[in-house]
Amino acid sequence: MGCFNGKKRILGALATAVLSTAAQAQMTQSLTIHPRALALGNAVTADPPGIMSIHYNPAGLARLDDRQLEINLLAIYLDVATRFDAPDGYEIFGIDGLEIDPATGRQRDPVANSKGSTNNIALYLPGFGILKAPPGPAVAPNAGISVKRPGSRLTFGNAFFMPMAAGYYREHDDPGRYMPQATALQRTTYLSPTVAYEINDQWAVGFGIHLSHQGIAADQYMRAPNMLLGVAQVLQDAFNCQTGDEPLAPWIQLCGGKVGPWEDIGALSLNLQETLSPTYSLGVLWQPTEWFSWGANYTSEANMRLKGQYSIEYTDDWTGFWQSVNGSILGAIGAAILSLPSGLPRESGNVSMNLTYPQHFQTGVSVRVLPKLTLNADVGWTDFRAWDAFEFTFDRNLEFLNAARILSPDNATSNSLRLPLNFKDQWNWSFGAEMHVSTRLDLRAGVQFRDSVIPDDQRQIMAPFGDSILYGLGFGYRWSRDTQIDANLNFLQSREYIPANSSCNLNCDNITNIIYNPYAGLDVRTRLTLAMAGLSFRTKF
Repeated sequence: MGCFNGKKRILGALATAVLSTAAQAQMTQSLTIHPRALALGNAVTADPPGIMSIHYNPAGLARLDDRQLEINLLAIYLDVATRFDAPDGYEIFGIDGLEIDPATGRQRDPVANSKGSTNNIALYLPGFGILKAPPGPAVAPNAGISVKRPGSRLTFGNAFFMPMAAGYYREHDDPGRYMPQATALQRTTYLSPTVAYEINDQWAVGFGIHLSHQGIAADQYMRAPNMLLGVAQVLQDAFNCQTGDEPLAPWIQLCGGKVGPWEDIGALSLNLQETLSPTYSLGVLWQPTEWFSWGANYTSEANMRLKGQYSIEYTDDWTGFWQSVNGSILGAIGAAILSLPSGLPRESGNVSMNLTYPQHFQTGVSVRVLPKLTLNADVGWTDFRAWDAFEFTFDRNLEFLNAARILSPDNATSNSLRLPLNFKDQWNWSFGAEMHVSTRLDLRAGVQFRDSVIPDDQRQIMAPFGDSILYGLGFGYRWSRDTQIDANLNFLQSREYIPANSSCNLNCDNITNIIYNPYAGLDVRTRLTLAMAGLSFRTKF
């Protein structure tokens, strides 16, 4: 059973590294696109912004004349803070004395009662993986062009943008490094040929094809605070392993390396990508009067097969322990029967996974309630139920999958793994207000309610994205007849409290848990803060 636990924990770390990055997707939707939309809380389906109508509602391109160029720059500041606390009555695994160091009277777990934080942003560089940006805010650019011939009802457009982007990296000694130390999730739309057709003075429709790159990468340290490794530590203490003696050799040998619930197992690196992931977008815009408009937009899902590499570098202690166990008589018998780890210093290879970019629908209205005041309201739905499970396929039979196959035959084979997620779909509301101060200047404010899609029993510190509210402010200024400038300031904060044993992706201490739980038995508090400032420039050429 001890071998099963070790392999389950390694397997869970591999799966959770992808789960934790992908769980960021809901929170990062439409946060790096256009300053005007962000200032209005993304309530722009009925009044889409410029060339980035390609993303929000392609029918909005019909409002653009002649040839136009748009460049957008967004500066993003991210801060993730985490606190780990041992709750009252903390007695991990029920093993007396294991949780407290008898020599100091302090917690054995170096993470307990500690804090971690980072504001370092990471990006995904296609063909490379995680790119660590310098400390401080990062800049996300996008750009597009549109063309409409005089007298034509057709408008053509194309844009480069990132509909989904998130990532950060921690210091190597940060207590949050076990989930993980660095990560990046990014979807980059590099081509989006789109056409809008003006049916009449009231109706317009649009259609676009978005060709995108999808990347997921994670680096994390691994540990396995579990009862069985706690028993192994107690036995090593009883065997007086620090002397180097093996009192029961050659029958059983446990002193090849120090193991325990608080010791590192190794480091995991994972990098997967899909270079061509197409979706399509359909939009409609109706403006029966000058003071009212309605819009709707649908973006299709994309079924992807991400491919890449993984590697696990084990610590010398972990490797030495299993080599010692397998070198004993009982250990060799157990290895043959139970598929014990052999003590390899490194495992690596190719891995692929199925991932669905979820379909999205949004609709809204824009109403000019006063001559100088326009109010917008949107409601949007994203089908995150498509993330019911992640499926991994490896290019070879792996020893750490053998135990998972025995314990969970419905979710694992010798070269594949299925990880259940059970994400939820959500309807999110957005509201915006625009004050028309003059013919040149507009002042804007907006709010978007972003409910979490992650079930309570799946929460984790890598994706500390509970329910949150996006606040926005901004302005628009018509520099000249042909040039428009937009700016935004946004703020979002999410706080979560995850009590011990409430999320078995994080802090459960049950011996039967198959998912990675690096903070077993600890209360965890997270705070995510996001601040953005952006500038948009659009002109005719």
